[in-house]
Amino acid sequence: MNIMKPRIAFCITCKGRSQHLKQTLPTNLSDNQNYPNTVFILLDYSSTDDLTQYIREHHQKDIDSGRLVLYSLPGQSIFKMAHAKNVAHRCGIREGADILVNLDADNYTGIDFASYVAGQFETFGGNIFLFAKMIKGVLSRGISGRIVVTKNAFLKLGGYDEKFDMWSPDDKDFNARLKRLDYIPVEIDPRYLLAVKHTDKMRFREYPHAANTPYEEIFICTSDQVIANYGHFGEGTVYRNWDNQPIRLGPVPTRIFGIGMHKTGTTSLHKAFEILGFDSGHWLSAHWAKAIWLEVKGMSKSPILEHYYTLSDLPIPILYRELDQNYPGSKFILTIREENDWVESAEGHWNYKRNKYRYQWDTDPFSHFIHKEIYGQRGFDKDIFLNRYRKHNSDVINYFRNRPEDLLILERNTNMGWEALCKFLDLPIPAVPYPRVNTGVKKDEVR
Repeated sequence: MNIMKPRIAFCITCKGRSQHLKQTLPTNLSDNQNYPNTVFILLDYSSTDDLTQYIREHHQKDIDSGRLVLYSLPGQSIFKMAHAKNVAHRCGIREGADILVNLDADNYTGIDFASYVAGQFETFGGNIFLFAKMIKGVLSRGISGRIVVTKNAFLKLGGYDEKFDMWSPDDKDFNARLKRLDYIPVEIDPRYLLAVKHTDKMRFREYPHAANTPYEEIFICTSDQVIANYGHFGEGTVYRNWDNQPIRLGPVPTRIFGIGMHKTGTTSLHKAFEILGFDSGHWLSAHWAKAIWLEVKGMSKSPILEHYYTLSDLPIPILYRELDQNYPGSKFILTIREENDWVESAEGHWNYKRNKYRYQWDTDPFSHFIHKEIYGQRGFDKDIFLNRYRKHNSDVINYFRNRPEDLLILERNTNMGWEALCKFLDLPIPAVPYPRVNTGVKKDEVR
């Protein structure tokens, strides 16, 4: 995330609420002009009123300038709240957002809310989320859904849980899952929490059966999960502005795992993930790797792993079966290189003189433990290493043989670069070269 000038997307969903949007949208656009890196995402969730006509007649300049983007999702008979929010947030990500603001159609942002949001993240860092704390009798009803998160937080949680398909505790559940992932809640200043007053008749228009359901039953939220939807959230075919070309929002990876053996370009892949804007994990320390290993082996899920959206390097490659089962909907990337080139690099990695970190293995036994898990021994042996390298690659390819959409093979001397990676992840290619880290041309250099 660009902390100095993050791109902020206000994500608005609307179905039959143009009467409210006509009051709030012009004011909100005007009130946030001082922070130029802002985009308003308006999702027409099959609205049957004059929403589109209103935007054409009154906000064409905002469309032309790029400050307002209208996405349309046809074919929705009822307003499914969590799904609508997920679609709007995914559209915000498509527009390059670093920070996503859920903004109900009847909400006013208050003056310079975008600047306020950017300031909060600059002050506290990216490990926070902003939320609206309802103060009965002081604040307007309808502001409780105001939640501000980073793109990474939204992706790591799998969006709003789409089991909530009506007026429901989707926002409370989202907040609770953010806290379980150790995001720090920060209350939004009440001066930014304003909304158009209206009755419950409009709230329940889409699902009248909820009007007679006790409040406690609607808002019960007892789950202890962190990740929702497992890749299937905010799906559908949308249309941008007045373009008739369909945009398919398909599944989103639950997590992205690099499962190539060490010395196959895993550090470069990790840097590529960071350039793409993801929170990426890559052998922070032996203690970190050991904790993930023990959690996956002992509990199936790994709370430490879940703090990242992309992960690579040990112990991830030798846990791919468990990760596939425990984090369904994930994508896997196998990095490989010519085997003689690889084993030469591995030999250098085991050499005290050529690897400045080699001494650390002798003071932290997990490094030796994980190497023994892979190779059956602690020391380097060319034949054993080559056989294990071949077996790992063969086993991975065989495991995913009937699921080509879930595995990408990146080979160092052929397709390792942005084109293959971004096509696999359905992402635009960055305007910078693909990173090449820890590469060497001399035999005595670590690669």
